[in-house]
Amino acid sequence: MTDFMQQPLTVAAETAPAWLAQVLERGRQQWRDSALPNRKTEAWKYNNLQALQQPFVAVDRHAAPQLGNIRYPQLPGSTLVFADGLYREELSKIDLPAGARLLRFSEADEASAAHIAERLGSAINRSQHRFAALNEATLTDGVFLQVDANTVLEQPVHLVWLTSGQMEAVSVNQRLLVQLGANSQASVVETFSNANTGGTAFTNGISELLLGEGARLDHYRLQLEQGESAHIGGVHAAIDANSTLNSFHLALGSRLKRIDLVVEHRGQGAHCELNGIYLPRGEEQVDYHTCIEHAVPHCTSSETFRGIVSDEACAIFNGRIHIHPNAQKTRAELSNKNLLTSNRAEVNTKPELEIYADDVQCAHGATVAQMDPLTLHYLRTRGVPKDEAEVMISYGFINELVDGVRNKALRDYLKPLLARRFARNDKLTRHILEEESLEQESLEGGHE
Repeated sequence: MTDFMQQPLTVAAETAPAWLAQVLERGRQQWRDSALPNRKTEAWKYNNLQALQQPFVAVDRHAAPQLGNIRYPQLPGSTLVFADGLYREELSKIDLPAGARLLRFSEADEASAAHIAERLGSAINRSQHRFAALNEATLTDGVFLQVDANTVLEQPVHLVWLTSGQMEAVSVNQRLLVQLGANSQASVVETFSNANTGGTAFTNGISELLLGEGARLDHYRLQLEQGESAHIGGVHAAIDANSTLNSFHLALGSRLKRIDLVVEHRGQGAHCELNGIYLPRGEEQVDYHTCIEHAVPHCTSSETFRGIVSDEACAIFNGRIHIHPNAQKTRAELSNKNLLTSNRAEVNTKPELEIYADDVQCAHGATVAQMDPLTLHYLRTRGVPKDEAEVMISYGFINELVDGVRNKALRDYLKPLLARRFARNDKLTRHILEEESLEQESLEGGHE
């Protein structure tokens, strides 16, 4: 095994809370016994891991991170902010009703520590996810959200993970464990952002979502890091009977960005809706590997991912639906559509259906296309400038998924963010947003 993480491994063993020792040892053992993926590893063959070919160091806990003007959504409700893996109390707030707890691993008492340790890693198949073992091997802190049965959180819980982009190559660990009791409801937003100063930060991030019977979770994960940052992460969810997981993902490009999304249906009547957008440009890379495990009968899932790939960027999407032998009466759909705005852009997409039951309804499909010249011509003939027409087509390609974001404050943050990314100048951004506002007002007027 390469020693690119040797220093963070050593520091974690020295600084982690005592109750995490068994978790660290479990991760270290598996990490030692595994090999770093390469081009011959099927699930990683399109990834360029050059960003990891250097030694990384653990964050200096005594140095104040230079956050500069890193932007992230300002949402109502509780917010926990971490900068370079370290908790920032002055930027955080906790406001939860009775029946909900939000705490850091490092502040857990004996009872909480035992509760977390028992559930940590329960949704992860470590043999298939090498970097989950690395996450456990370097774990010194994390966040635990517990919502008791029949408790409803009216406001979202926002976890903000910032990296400063300092010149030294640093390793940042992120871990989130969410446990929802029976018939509870919550909304969780995760935002990853960085200061693009030219420095390299490697984030190894894992989130686990455990939904009890009849629970409902809206989960949003925004990967906003850009530049030289590298992020290898995963979201692993286990959903029980009659529970619902609505999950939305957004990824801007960076030097390396690989996210594994795994949802396991463990109880009948469970439903998962998984939507995502990825927008690499320049020479950036984004990779989403998704797997929905239908392990029991009478469950449903719907998955839609759309990508816009520009310049010489590369996007990878691998979506897998696995229907187990006894998962009869399953309904599952998967759609991946990609728009190339340059003849040098690249997409590798692979939707998969693996079905071992005979009474199911499943569908999957993928498309890769360049911008439709007829649509572009139509807009040009009606007086729309070429650059504005291209932005309108690109924005419209993903706008349906953005409109599906249930959290209004988050939706209002995303729309100008995406408009700026496509337009690349303030005048065109304002015009696009004004056009959409007028269209929305027209639709709302038509419903009255």
